[in-house]
Amino acid sequence: MPAGPIAVLAGAGQLPIQLVNHLERTGQEVRVLTFRGFAEAELQRRAHATVDLLDLKTIMSTLEGWRPQAVSLVGAVRRPGFSALLSAYSLLRNMHEVKEVITRGDDQVLRGAVMLLEERGHRVVGAHELAPDLVAARTLSGTRKPGADDHEAIALGLDLLKSLSAFDIGQGAVIARRHVLAIEGPEGTDRMMRRVMKMRQSWFGLRRREEGGVLIKAAKRGQDLRVDMPTIGPRTIVEAAKAGLSGIAIGAGSTFVLEQEKTLLTADRLGLFLIAVDLPWMESSLA
Repeated sequence: MPAGPIAVLAGAGQLPIQLVNHLERTGQEVRVLTFRGFAEAELQRRAHATVDLLDLKTIMSTLEGWRPQAVSLVGAVRRPGFSALLSAYSLLRNMHEVKEVITRGDDQVLRGAVMLLEERGHRVVGAHELAPDLVAARTLSGTRKPGADDHEAIALGLDLLKSLSAFDIGQGAVIARRHVLAIEGPEGTDRMMRRVMKMRQSWFGLRRREEGGVLIKAAKRGQDLRVDMPTIGPRTIVEAAKAGLSGIAIGAGSTFVLEQEKTLLTADRLGLFLIAVDLPWMESSLA
């Protein structure tokens, strides 16, 4: 691997923190650039630079000064509006090309960001390449096991997510037996499960409907895992329990599990199963 630090461009959530911790713990030289208003306070205090999300000139000049061996885009950010994206990207790209990218959905915007970095000679790598221990292994499993209804729900959920891949929407769905209770939208997994919880309450919140169901969380077909990989953690388990679910199934080899030991213990404590399943549409990209 060439000389130079690894540059972490950090958005919101715990994943950027865990990635930086891993790199430092393994003796890697790291430079952290946080996006103002997104990165967690803990990482902001450790950042070498903080910039606005669309300040592309400063981002590029900062990276030019660092001369990193690799760049990793990690953490969630809210997609800016069309006009803001167009103005920012057009500083570095032809306006017609920019319009083509940002009208095609969030995946294309992320790929556009990768394209800008690669055009300037940066090697873009995924957090899963830098910290493979954070990724769900095929053997991941808590003590609880899914039942027959759960396996049926998982199979239906995988078929659903595979079919929805082309539409550039969320990476998750909640299935109970053969009923689709919710599909993840821009609000994210936790809020999707809160919708399920509200659906299952009576008008006065005095009783719940029949519980059960599975959260299926998986990367989309053709998804660039370098910039957008599904992630779960202890909070995901808690939200699933509140929604009355039986458990969670995630894509093996293509899903981050934050605080893995705590996540598994939380699933056991709350009586949910947690398993990793193979995604047939991801096999070629993970080979």
